[in-house]
Amino acid sequence: MRLLLDFTHAFPVLWLCSVGALGVIAGSFLNVVIYRVPVMLEMRWRCEALLQLAQPLPEPIPRFNLLLPHSCCPYCQHPVAARDNIPLLSFLLLKGKARCCGERISWRYPLVEAVTAGLFVLAALALPLGMPLLGAWIFLAVLLALAVIDHHTQLLPDMLTLPLLWVGLLFNLQGHFVPLEQAIIGAMAGYLSLWGVFWLFKLATGKEALGYGDFKLLAALGAWLGWQALPQVILLAATSGLLFTVMQRVLARTDLSQPLAFGPWLALGGAVNMLLPLIF
Repeated sequence: MRLLLDFTHAFPVLWLCSVGALGVIAGSFLNVVIYRVPVMLEMRWRCEALLQLAQPLPEPIPRFNLLLPHSCCPYCQHPVAARDNIPLLSFLLLKGKARCCGERISWRYPLVEAVTAGLFVLAALALPLGMPLLGAWIFLAVLLALAVIDHHTQLLPDMLTLPLLWVGLLFNLQGHFVPLEQAIIGAMAGYLSLWGVFWLFKLATGKEALGYGDFKLLAALGAWLGWQALPQVILLAATSGLLFTVMQRVLARTDLSQPLAFGPWLALGGAVNMLLPLIF
């Protein structure tokens, strides 16, 4: 560890380039998580529904997780060769088109990789090599995955939000970000605050303004950042979400009655409250 610390001080540019490369690789894995986790949930729900209806399950049940099956083209199902699966670089070399069928590759893939690299570099600029930096990378990476999944599917999967909460408490056992007492209160306050808003709104209007995933995500943010950060997180999330909705209505003429995914804005509030105090 001492040698690595000396390396970061002696060669800061090379260190940040290495961090950026690590971020691109992590972003490539996040793309797998973003695509596959909703599919995994849908497959599980289908199996549970068939069991409830006493219907036979498909034989054999296809194996689908974060590792298998191997990557393939979403259009023609052709396996993606290793040379076409290099994070960020393959997209640029292929000019945004699949080699097998010529269909356009979604810009989401390189954007997630580039944003992850940027977040990793920002964290490395603010924190020395050590457990807090590792924690910040985990925190920011999971938030990015949750934000993109919620934007596309209106889902905040428990398999991501709950581990994020427990890992936050684990890092704060040693007070890496906030004292453990503040982290525990933050997790409780985060969940209960949005839970209370949910039920007040539902009793007043008969409609549901939030999802249970939002409660769990804010609880996870409280576990990492402490209860003092929650008002700023909620204020930033609500303000940015409202501004985005108004801009959508004005520029794109979208229907305001459509549900708004609140998870991306909570993730934005959490990321800003993690990075800004460290940088400034």
